[in-house]
Amino acid sequence: MSTITIAGPAGAEKVKAPPLRPQNRQLAILAVLVLVAIPLPLILPPAQGAVAVRILIFLLMAVGWNIMSGFGGMFSFGHAAYFGLGAYTSAYLLVKHNVSPWIGMVAGMAVAAAAAVLIGYFSFRYKLQGAYFALATFAFAEMLRLIVTSSAFANKAVGFTVPLIPDSSLWMLQFEADSPAYFWVALVLAGAAVAISIVFLHSRAGKYVTAIRDDELAAASLGTPVMRHKLMAVALSAAITAVAGAFYTQYYLFVNPELGFGSAVSIQAIVPVVIGGIGTIWGPVVGAIIVGSLTDVTATLLRTPPEFLGFLQGRSGLDVVLYAVLLILIVRLLPKGIVGTIAARWRR
Repeated sequence: MSTITIAGPAGAEKVKAPPLRPQNRQLAILAVLVLVAIPLPLILPPAQGAVAVRILIFLLMAVGWNIMSGFGGMFSFGHAAYFGLGAYTSAYLLVKHNVSPWIGMVAGMAVAAAAAVLIGYFSFRYKLQGAYFALATFAFAEMLRLIVTSSAFANKAVGFTVPLIPDSSLWMLQFEADSPAYFWVALVLAGAAVAISIVFLHSRAGKYVTAIRDDELAAASLGTPVMRHKLMAVALSAAITAVAGAFYTQYYLFVNPELGFGSAVSIQAIVPVVIGGIGTIWGPVVGAIIVGSLTDVTATLLRTPPEFLGFLQGRSGLDVVLYAVLLILIVRLLPKGIVGTIAARWRR
């Protein structure tokens, strides 16, 4: 690693400045990436701008999942529960009480975090680990989907449609169609989520969480409050995922039980991290870009395939097939994901 040389007074020895701490270096890289991304919606055509917004939503979901399952080692297959709670809380407050989506987003974060702590407490209390914990999270998400589908309070299977307002408003998080403001808001939210994950990973609490992931028994024997730090990671993960749900509802102006709590939502949170690298800072970023771009490619193939792929036109499920093929290749060739494998080889 290069160092910075600071020139002193004439005749004095040169002093080498210490290298940046990993946390500060990662935050600096994040700041550069955000600055580079700011002009994108002004350059990209509207259709590609919508893809960019979708990538940032995937990124929010991936960062949330990675904090619990990557840093904490608690594999979740039910992050749709927290996405849906964020989406429905925000939509309900806006549609029924005309509350700003920003307030609804904060409320959704609180509801999702509380629900995550509740399910996490009972899971850890009764020693659910590995596949059993993953099944518990999946069951929780499915339970919420069924409750919402049959609840008049949540408008049953119809869901909520966000009412349009006549003018653009940052407070109500509505802008003109194809406005770059949607991208910029999503960029700020996603950038903040990545920054939080960086700070958390390098904090005392984050170090406790990764130590518990690596060897829970050893961490507990050294006096680490295991339950407290696992619940902290679970709550933070759920809150970030709820932000993705709240923004999704405001961007697409609609949410129903399947869009909010369906198993496909959980898959969309998991796949980017597996592709990019579980337990890494930049894995969710790389994976979200790949998965978000892949959805656009598959949509184009299904809509207007080239002549030799004409049999694909109008067929559904191609995105799932491509996800499966990509996951198989990643697991076989890059078992630590793209970023994880590159980092492991760089350290050799």
